[in-house]
Amino acid sequence: MLRRLLQAISGSERVEAVVRTSGPTRALVRRYVAGETAADAVRAAGELARAGLLVTLDHLGEDVVEAAQAEAEVRACRDLLDALSEAGLGKGADISVKLSAFGLRLSDRLALDNAAQVCAAAARVGATVTLDMEEHTLVEPTLAALGTLRKEHPATGAAIQSYLRAAEEHCRSLAGDGARVRLCKGAYDAPESVAYTSRKEIDASFARCLKVLMAGTGYPMVATHDQRLIEIAAALAVLNEREPGSFEYQMLYGVRSGEQRRMAGLGALVRVYVPYGDDWYAYLMRRLAERPANLAFAARSLLSRP
Repeated sequence: MLRRLLQAISGSERVEAVVRTSGPTRALVRRYVAGETAADAVRAAGELARAGLLVTLDHLGEDVVEAAQAEAEVRACRDLLDALSEAGLGKGADISVKLSAFGLRLSDRLALDNAAQVCAAAARVGATVTLDMEEHTLVEPTLAALGTLRKEHPATGAAIQSYLRAAEEHCRSLAGDGARVRLCKGAYDAPESVAYTSRKEIDASFARCLKVLMAGTGYPMVATHDQRLIEIAAALAVLNEREPGSFEYQMLYGVRSGEQRRMAGLGALVRVYVPYGDDWYAYLMRRLAERPANLAFAARSLLSRP
């Protein structure tokens, strides 16, 4: 119930106004968000690289209602890629993009063309692009765009969310063709007809998807902080005789940072998902929905606002 409440208020302008004007809440934002500018993102990427970690960077912003906004998002992504390249951090970096930010709700073609521009810019600096998965109504158009993008940019990846009942089917369709697949649990609300609602079901779906991806010929990206699922992924990698470097773990910026460094120190590929930008409210609410224990910190921050 708490998870659903947090998901619901992620779209509340009234709650957002309260959160944004709460001074102490900024400490919570700084924990999960690298900053508001590309320079902040590059700084965070450099710090993580020096610790032996890989990065995927996400310019926050989803509510695009005009083509000009989508064009501005393309420019933001290209500026970020240029900044990463200038800092010597382009090769091996990844950027995560939401097709809704590229105009998917306006036009499939607009979003596809914009994504293709960013994929081409990423390739020029040795980086890759991963399509974030959004609410369930955008899954099919996102996967369709992925298929088209990979014809010219085969390194393009996509996220699959295990809370959706179709997750295993989607993993099977991608596991055999060399695709980069980020497997995560998912942080959006969805009707029970298309989504699992209990943690047990979502975790079981994640494990089934792991089996499919690890047995395939693609590049699995295991995006979880759940130690049980991390251990299952490691065991499946051994079982399927996967070579080092043929899969990676992914964790969020600000979550289990010590564990990220420990795993990287043991030789695992660990990539940190680094969000940045001033449109951080919806992202923060989804992080709280995934980890409701953090709500106590947020509540103390809100109650102590001047």
